[in-house]
Amino acid sequence: MELNTTDPNLTDQYDGGYAGNPVINFTIASSVAIALCLVGMAGNVVVFWHLSFKIKRNKYTVYIINLVATDLVILLFTAFLMVIQIYSLNGPETFTITSYVNFYRFVNICHQSSQYSGMFFLTAISLERCLSLFFPMWYHFQRPKNQSSITCFLLWITGFAEGLIGNFVCPLEVFLHPTKNCTGIQLMTFIIGIGVCLPLMVLSSLTLLINIKRTFKDQYPSKLYIIIIVAVIVFILTVLPFHLLFFLKYFKLFPLDVYYTSLLYASVFSTTLNSTINPYIYFMVGKQWKQRSQNSIHDILQRAFVDEEK
Repeated sequence: MELNTTDPNLTDQYDGGYAGNPVINFTIASSVAIALCLVGMAGNVVVFWHLSFKIKRNKYTVYIINLVATDLVILLFTAFLMVIQIYSLNGPETFTITSYVNFYRFVNICHQSSQYSGMFFLTAISLERCLSLFFPMWYHFQRPKNQSSITCFLLWITGFAEGLIGNFVCPLEVFLHPTKNCTGIQLMTFIIGIGVCLPLMVLSSLTLLINIKRTFKDQYPSKLYIIIIVAVIVFILTVLPFHLLFFLKYFKLFPLDVYYTSLLYASVFSTTLNSTINPYIYFMVGKQWKQRSQNSIHDILQRAFVDEEK
């Protein structure tokens, strides 16, 4: 569904749904979200630059570069939307988001498409690593050379198609007053996110954990294993719950009477937090804590994604 439903001209929730001064509360929330986006964009830009231009690519860094790109797009459009949101709350009364519905639809398509693609990239890299464990001979000698690039290209298209269809078939006004087509889209999104990607990520992460436990006595666990596991855990804890909550809210199965505005702001913060944390996960895992020297960003990312490739 669309990201922006907090325009007071679109809903009367501001008048009676919140205690105190809702304009101030939502302005502060939007400002905090912007600050978080800036922190996340700084980390992602650094990772994207080094992996794209400073470090030799391999089959895993291709996925990470694309994952970082999705995080950058999510953070950029979230920050932009929050700036417009602050202006809509505090600017002239004649300003309405509904006047820019086509522009906002474009922004939402880019935002949601990046969310879906990011989920697909994280699933793909988890499966990719598991394939190297179960089929090592095929993986190292018969795996197509450009498989990572082709897979990422197809996942970008799939994510964009899902975001495009969702925004045109099930925009906000339809989401609030369900139709058969919108119901079909919600079911499709739920099945893809919760029914397909979530089990694959969980099973892949468990496989990596088992392998770490089995080999831990003989060698230090691969940093790439740790990065994948931590990134999956953070994604599951921050992003996927809101996929489920919106699904339950749509079908009126959510037990609590929560306003869409509050739920959407919580979703914005969770998605922003996930995209912000990811680059710092790479830094933390790749850093050599016992050695204070040679901990440049290049060396950290090199150890995390290249030196640990097996």
